[in-house]
Amino acid sequence: MRKSKAPYPSAFRQQIVELVQAGKSAKELSKEFGCCTKTILSWVAQASIAQAPKSSIKVGLTTAEGEELSRLRRQVRQLQMERDILAKATAWFAAKGEKISTPSSSS
Repeated sequence: MRKSKAPYPSAFRQQIVELVQAGKSAKELSKEFGCCTKTILSWVAQASIAQAPKSSIKVGLTTAEGEELSRLRRQVRQLQMERDILAKATAWFAAKGEKISTPSSSS
């Protein structure tokens, strides 16, 4: 009967996953640390599922789609904040009675 190998410590698995996410290949890491390439890829897949937002898991989005959705939501929040700042600045200048020069109005 085959003797089962003790599981890798979670800190070790997390370190390997971070190295893969940083750009190292699973094959390189398997040679360097002596664990199976398939095992490393399994850890990376498990980590991406665990890190994915709950809403994208429910909808059935892939990891890449979930990441893009998160990026786009951050971008929308940033643009809304910029719009709000510009609206407040416009209101402030309007209250002072000053005209705001824009590139199109300087003809």
